[in-house]
Amino acid sequence: IRKASLLVGKMVKGVKGVFLANQKINGKVTTLITFNKGRNWDYLIPPATDMNGKPTVCKPPDCHLNLHLRWPDNPYVSGMVHTKDTAPGLIMGAGNLGAQLVEYKEEMYITSDCGKTWRQVFEEEHHILYLDHGGVIVAIKDTSIPLKILKFSVDEGQTWSTHNFTSISVYVDGLLSEPGDETLVMTVFGHISYQSDWELVKVDFRPSFPHECTDEDYESWDLTNLQGDHCIMGQQRTFRRRKNSSWCIKGKNFMSALSSKVCECSSSDFLCDYGFELSLSKSEPNMCFADFWFNPKVSAEDCIIGKSYKSSTGYRKVLSNICKGGVDLQKNSSQHVCPLTAPKGLQISIKGESLAIKPGEYVTFIVKQNQGDTLNTKYQVNFGDGIKANYINLTLRGETFQHQYENPGVYHVSVVAKNAAGQDEAVIFIQVHPPLQALHLEVVPAVGRNQEVNLTAIILPRNSNFTLFYWWIGNIIQPVLSLENFLITSFAEAGEVRVTVQASCGNSMLQDSKIIQVLDHYQVLPLRFSEHLDLYNPNIPAWREDVGHVVTQRIAQEMCLPEESLMTVIKPGLPTTGDFYVLLSTNHPEGKKNVFNDKRLAAIKQSLNAQNISFFMRGGKRVLVALGRSDSDSQSFRGSNGYWVIMALFVISLVVIGAIILYKFKRKLPGRNVYAQMQNEKEQEMTSPVNHREDTQNTQGEEFIDDDLDCQTLGNARGKYGISL
Repeated sequence: IRKASLLVGKMVKGVKGVFLANQKINGKVTTLITFNKGRNWDYLIPPATDMNGKPTVCKPPDCHLNLHLRWPDNPYVSGMVHTKDTAPGLIMGAGNLGAQLVEYKEEMYITSDCGKTWRQVFEEEHHILYLDHGGVIVAIKDTSIPLKILKFSVDEGQTWSTHNFTSISVYVDGLLSEPGDETLVMTVFGHISYQSDWELVKVDFRPSFPHECTDEDYESWDLTNLQGDHCIMGQQRTFRRRKNSSWCIKGKNFMSALSSKVCECSSSDFLCDYGFELSLSKSEPNMCFADFWFNPKVSAEDCIIGKSYKSSTGYRKVLSNICKGGVDLQKNSSQHVCPLTAPKGLQISIKGESLAIKPGEYVTFIVKQNQGDTLNTKYQVNFGDGIKANYINLTLRGETFQHQYENPGVYHVSVVAKNAAGQDEAVIFIQVHPPLQALHLEVVPAVGRNQEVNLTAIILPRNSNFTLFYWWIGNIIQPVLSLENFLITSFAEAGEVRVTVQASCGNSMLQDSKIIQVLDHYQVLPLRFSEHLDLYNPNIPAWREDVGHVVTQRIAQEMCLPEESLMTVIKPGLPTTGDFYVLLSTNHPEGKKNVFNDKRLAAIKQSLNAQNISFFMRGGKRVLVALGRSDSDSQSFRGSNGYWVIMALFVISLVVIGAIILYKFKRKLPGRNVYAQMQNEKEQEMTSPVNHREDTQNTQGEEFIDDDLDCQTLGNARGKYGISL
């Protein structure tokens, strides 16, 4: 049985030490039986005749009885093999005769002498129920058609009678008996049709028996194995059973065991000890030899120094075997003093489920040792933060110890167990992280189709090395995981796309979500600013959004354009730069559309190059907005290239401002200034004090637009674009 690739076992109730098992070798399943808890196994002896009295033509060693040992799906139906504690020796099961078990063959077989001899009783599988300590066996065919007949036997399956338990056929779902092994009342439950409720039919066998059994109604039988040995598990046992000719009730006081006698021990009462295997040689049967990996001279794992132990002879008595005297295969074992052994199997763990904690929390450590001496072993624990501790008998007492980590980080905690015989080491990593306080998803509000975009998650505090990011883009359910706080992607379809990110660090998790406009028709103009704007740049998303909104509003007012068609995105980092998005018109005919868009872009560039776009910071610092260097070679805003450069810029600025003021007075139009003020608590919010009276008109910038692209035309385009901030 040791060579079996698959083994399914079932204990036989009522007789100690008897088991049935199915083994699978080379794809063939066969059934075996043991009478000594697995020391020896034998095939089931097939019956000589079938249920009709005809020869079975099944002879060992090529043919045996094989039984199904699986458990049923229905809890109200008995298993494939039926045994009962108060009916010792009575076994009933479904199977077949042959060289192997056949799945679809479920003939019913019974034995009343604990598997020594078998008889066939049915050709098909039946539901089985034992009543009155096995004095009545009830059987109903396991079928998908409705039934109204059951079969029962009062002579342990020798003969069977039929009984109509109902006048209307029912689909039988299972059998139940009333409480108590002595009961003779059972219930058949099922349903008349698949749409109907359950039907319960009670069957009472008590009227069939005129009286309770007396001693004259019983006979005795001796338990033996297949070889005829009477000593089973170290004792001879005799049971009693009702005579086949007696019709009586066993009743509540029935005792199946009649007598028992302890046997002298023989070699069959011993099996191979741990680390030993039974010899396969015919010249040395029943001999146990040490396996190649086992050293019988090595002391046991629980051997304590100073005490003694016995080395194994290779044999041990079968568990629960009560034989006495006779053969003792363990008597030649030698006594040894327990040596000092090196620690092995050292483990360190923590109390709790998470290895990630917050700063200032205490960690409770647990150290275990599987093998080796513990009394004379010293344990040194290095907590990874410069603190070490020494312990004695740490694993023997099973004590825990605590440590507190104040600073964030990953700590390498090690424990070394050491004695004169050797040492062992175990490690564990403790992550100490403050909980995440804030998460901001930074994305560009607009991007072109199939254009790569960088999605950035900014977290506080900044411990990105130990943070895991989950990214959901659009309607996808499965997130993209990353250890970096950014993700580069692109979008194939135009429209709105929602991007969601979750940041997980230790036991904390935060989420942020943004919507990105994926555009088809647009143009991007790079922007740059006066260098002193960098002094006010805290490099946080809120400040960049505020500055972008001010720039968009200023350009829209300057050019008489709808804000919905414009967008400014300030880029992270220094120096401060940005991108200005202009949505191209699609409402004009193809020829005029290109002319309209080209003229509008040219007007915006001309206004930026002319330094018409500016705003003021707190303290009166003026910030100029111009095209980036890739699109314009306009003058630099650097203020640190020398005294003469500063003076030249100052003179040029006075001339330009004077020209603009003169032009405005000539046109009798009010000037416009945009001021930005940083709020004290953030130091980055900006405001633009612009006159919003409805009767005020802004025509500044018309000098850059010809007659085909006047301010009224640009103003009429308001509301035709799909961007909103």
